[in-house]
Formats: sequence, C-alpha cells, structure tokens
Amino acid sequence: MSIRRLPEHLVNRIAAGEVVERPASALKELVENAIDAGATRIAVKLTGGGIDLIEVGDDGCGMDRDEMQLALERHATSKLPDDAIDAVSTLGFRGEALPSIASVSRFTLESRVRGADGWQRVVDNGRLESEGPAALPPGTRIRVERLFEKVPARRKFLRSARAEYAACVDAVRRLAMARPDIAFSLEHEGRRALGVQGGESGPDRVAALTDRALSENSVGIDFTREGVRLGGVAGLPTFNRGVADHQYLFVNGRPVKDRLLAGAVRGAYADVLARDRHPVVALFLDVPADAVDVNVHPAKTEVRFRDPALIRGMIVSGLRRALDEAGHRSVQRPDPSSLGNWQSEPLAPAAELALGALGDYAAAPSVVSPQSTVWDRRPGFTMPPPMARAEPAYAAPPETVSYPLGVARGQVAKTYIVAEAEDGLVIVDQHAAHERLVLERMRRAMDGGGVARQALLLPEVVDLDESACDRLEARTTELVEFGLELERFGATAMLVRATPAMLGNGDVKALVTDLADELAAYDEALSLKERLDHVAATMACHGSVRAGRILSVAEMNALLREMEVTPHSGQCNHGRPTWVKLAHGDIEKLFGRK
Repeated sequence: MSIRRLPEHLVNRIAAGEVVERPASALKELVENAIDAGATRIAVKLTGGGIDLIEVGDDGCGMDRDEMQLALERHATSKLPDDAIDAVSTLGFRGEALPSIASVSRFTLESRVRGADGWQRVVDNGRLESEGPAALPPGTRIRVERLFEKVPARRKFLRSARAEYAACVDAVRRLAMARPDIAFSLEHEGRRALGVQGGESGPDRVAALTDRALSENSVGIDFTREGVRLGGVAGLPTFNRGVADHQYLFVNGRPVKDRLLAGAVRGAYADVLARDRHPVVALFLDVPADAVDVNVHPAKTEVRFRDPALIRGMIVSGLRRALDEAGHRSVQRPDPSSLGNWQSEPLAPAAELALGALGDYAAAPSVVSPQSTVWDRRPGFTMPPPMARAEPAYAAPPETVSYPLGVARGQVAKTYIVAEAEDGLVIVDQHAAHERLVLERMRRAMDGGGVARQALLLPEVVDLDESACDRLEARTTELVEFGLELERFGATAMLVRATPAMLGNGDVKALVTDLADELAAYDEALSLKERLDHVAATMACHGSVRAGRILSVAEMNALLREMEVTPHSGQCNHGRPTWVKLAHGDIEKLFGRK
C-alpha cells in the first residue's frame, strides 16, 4: 500500500481523538484558553452533561477577525511566543485544540476586542458554515453543540449524561481551585451547580469548592526546598473520605493527576489514616520550568519531574510537618444521626408530679421504661448499675479553663474518659489515645538512639510459617532498634528474648504475628522509613491501654495532659479520632434549650 497524505478533515478528527476524549476534556481546553486570555470572570453553561451543549464565556482580551480565523487553524497558538517549548508558562499551547473540537461538533466562536466590534464564526463538523458581526461584551464566547453527533463510533463510548456532567464539574472545580483570583460559575440546564467569587484566598477557595468544614479542620502548608515551593491545605487525618476524589494536585498552577504525587500523599498520611480512607488535600507545587516536563501527556494532565525523589520527599515532609503542628487537633463535628438518637419526649399526664415528690422517688430504686418517660416504682423491677464510674473528689477539682481537653470527671464503660472543658464536654477513647501516645514516645526514643529493651525472664517461642520467619529474620537488626530482640528458632519459629520496655507485659505472640503480617503487606512497597513507621505503629497498638481497664482520675488527667502536648494525638494510628467534643450549644440542643 502506497503512502498518502490524509485529508484535512480526517487529520482534525485524529487530533480530536487526542484532545477531545469526552465533553469534560473539551471544556477543560476552553476554560484554560479563557484563563490564559486574562479573564477575571468565566461562565460555563452545560446541557445534557455537556454532550448537547458546552458554552464558555469570559471577559478576557478577546480576538479580532483575523485572529479568530487563525485560531481555527491547526498548530496556531498565542501561548508559545518563541521556540522554547520546554519553558511554556501558560496552561497549554495545544494549537490543534479549537480546530479539533470544531471538527466533531457544531462550533460557534464569538469574540470582541475592547474598542472594536465583535465577530462570529460558525463551523459545523470541520466545515465553515457562516461568519459575520456579533453583539457581545468584550471577551470571548464559545458554544460547542452536539458533540460527536457525526462520529457515532466515538459518541457510543460516552458515558451517561450524569457521568459526563460530573466529569465536567470536576474539571472546572480543579481549574477554579488553581485560580482563586478569577470568578467562576457553572450552570447545568439552568441550575447553578458551582459559583465562586474572585479575589478569595487559596484556602477559602479550596474550602468553597470541596467542603466548607475544611476551613476548620485543616492545616496550611508552606514549605520551600532547593527552589521548589509547596503550598496548599491539608485536611486533618480524621477529616477523611472513602475515595481519593478529594485530592487536588497542581504543578505551576496546572491541575495534574500524577502517581508520584498521589503516592507521596499516601506516604505522608500512612500512620495517621486507616488504609481504606483518603485525606482531603489541595497541594500547589511551584517548580522551575526546567525541572518539570509538562509535555508527556496530550492533555497535559501528567508531568515528569527531573528529580522525582526531591518532589516526593518535599510532599511527605511538608505534609508531616504541617500535621505535626496541628498537635492534638481532631475533627469536631457530632454525627447528626448519632445526635438524633438522643430524644426528649413530653411527660405523660400521670407523670406530672410535684417537684417535692421527686425526693421520695430518688430514695428508692427506679426504672425508666423504654416505652415511657414516667418513673416506674412497681415491685420487682430492678435496674443494673450504670456502666460508668466517677471517683469522689477529695481536693478541689482543677480549673477547666487551663486545659484544652478539660479535666477528667469520670470513666464510662471502662473505655471512655469523660472530661469537662471550658467550652463543652470532651469524650476520649482511652485505647485509641494511648496508642498514639505510645507511638510518638517510640519515635522520640528512636530519634534519641533507640528504644529501651526489657529482657524476658524466659524467652518465648512464637510459631509462624517459614516465609513469615524469613521476613522477620531479615529485619532483626531494625527490630532491635525498637527494643524487640528476635532470633530464628528452627524453620517455623522465632525466639523472643526482649520486648520494648515501654510496652509493658503485652501479648508477645500477637505482637510478633502482627509484625510478620505487616512486613508481608508492605515490605517491598515502602521505603525503610515507612516500614519502620509501620513497625512502630503495630507495637504501639499492642502496648497501649486497652478498653476495659479501669483508670484512676489521676491517670485520666495524666493521659489528657500528654495528649495536649503530643503531635497527631487527635487520631489513633489507624486514623480514627481519639476524642470528640460536645460543645455547650450541642448539649443545649439535646435538652431543647435552643
């Protein structure tokens, strides 16, 4: 078969296959053009999820008649003033974007330069249909109608209108997040789906586009190393999601989806977040142009770094430093469904007793029936003692104003510490809290040269399968630094000679078994530092105060005070919150005072 030149319309459709995968990709190109045109307001309108209509209007610099004609030719762009393709500073320079979109839709381009008349060009699937004067304010307005209508092979691979609409919203959200100085709006079939004003701060814009509660449950990031700057916001570990859709990454103002960056985020939260949960983050990397290649993907959604190790280390270090500064903070938002279980019901007429009669009822055992709110003193009814305990205070209780987590007032179900703070009631999960404290102690001990060991009077033999023993034997030197001294004892057993002193007399067999499982899951995938963090977290879990242990008030207060000065104490090693607070206002709502 002889070589031939392809016709122009077919070339455009091939290019469209690279640029226009779905309505969201076309929308992304159009909004990026509006941003690069210097717009301060960008309005998007969609119909049918963007399949039937995409309209993007802006108040940017606009184009005159000749520029509009040139803009619809392939490989023509205003975004690359010279031949330095590696130093592009705009969101993109795809010269084939507009002609490619116009080749698979009915495409209307209207634009006006300030001080001049507007002009319009209409292209129907690659063929110029009409052109002439147009009435519009300064700027540009583009309409893309009936996308892929004449390319059925492409149209049948589009997803439902709802799914395409969700992809369009995500594309606009990411671009709006990168430019808080620009106002964005998005309407779908006449309904406003997104709207933000220009001139916002970065954190406010991120919160407005993700979750308003993020403002109160996040930390700011500002970290610089070797000419690279990392900024943004990171949600507290307890402010998490079940999917990773709320992770936004930007390189030099460009939204990207990069495996390296996503992996670095997972590494930074590895020991403070459950494995099936994902943090809410928006990270902005400013990198010298010669240190990043943005031309590795047709739609420029991926990048390649000259020094990927530096970038990954920056993200991990920056996030961990910011989370360290968060101290004992945790998400404080009572679950509405849980609060709904607290019900206040009106008293039955028979129960409208005089206040003076309550003393008689208080003197005898009584039961509150689940079906009634009256006090029942029928013979034979007994009530088990409540699963709570509070010690008598022989000295004056300490002032709550001095402590963020308050002072202990009692223990519930041998698991939860109840404390009174100046602004509400604090409930602490004693096992989760102590688990975090032990982990942080182990880290400090490691930084100081190693964890103190406690020799066992009689070495303990732990039976495991041979592969598990092999993994532990290969890490015995590292485990000794944590105070765990192991040696091989035959093909399928390990001999434990010493354990970390700070763990006390825990279950040695369970500890060694869990460590073997951790190494099996993560040994090859993680760096040495991350593997050691997993080891420390596993040991801390086995050495913490268990649920079911009765604590004295002094022990409770000591736990609260240590939490207040320990990094990450707002969540346990698995990412669950260690404490929650019911503010005075929440308590008043439960009793109908508000």
